[in-house]
Amino acid sequence: MVINVLKHSGLFILLVLFQGLILNNVEFGGYVVPFLYVVFILALPFETPSWLVLVLGFVLGITVDIFSSTLGMHASASVLMAFARAYLLKMMAPRGGYEFNSKPNIQFMGLAWYSLYALILIFSHHLFLFYLESFKLTQFFQTFGRAVASTFFTILLVFVVQLFNYKSTTKS
Repeated sequence: MVINVLKHSGLFILLVLFQGLILNNVEFGGYVVPFLYVVFILALPFETPSWLVLVLGFVLGITVDIFSSTLGMHASASVLMAFARAYLLKMMAPRGGYEFNSKPNIQFMGLAWYSLYALILIFSHHLFLFYLESFKLTQFFQTFGRAVASTFFTILLVFVVQLFNYKSTTKS
């Protein structure tokens, strides 16, 4: 239990620093902005209570807001993502339920399950964030395109993170 808290605390700090110091300064044509910090919400164990996921989502978002000077936009998008996570996990639950002490990742749940899980949550986060940032209906399609492109790039980064966390189960 304590080891899991320490691991998630370390992941939190690492992702916030990486987002704030590196990824916030990366833009591709002013159109695509990667938001890798959402991996923290995606990686929380299945048993994490919904209220704790919401609190952690808020703290994560407000911390990124401090680095980005965006006054609560990331916090609100992260809370939305954390809120949607509980319902999405219920909808995608296997027949027997999730195994105790398992995490939503490619290794345990498979590529198709994780891809759908990550895509829905990341797209909802990005869509909300970019429309909140734009706050104009005249830029509807441009904002939608930004959300789609940024989601695609963020998904690629999430899969790279998943590859680094993949542990081989074969024995030699």
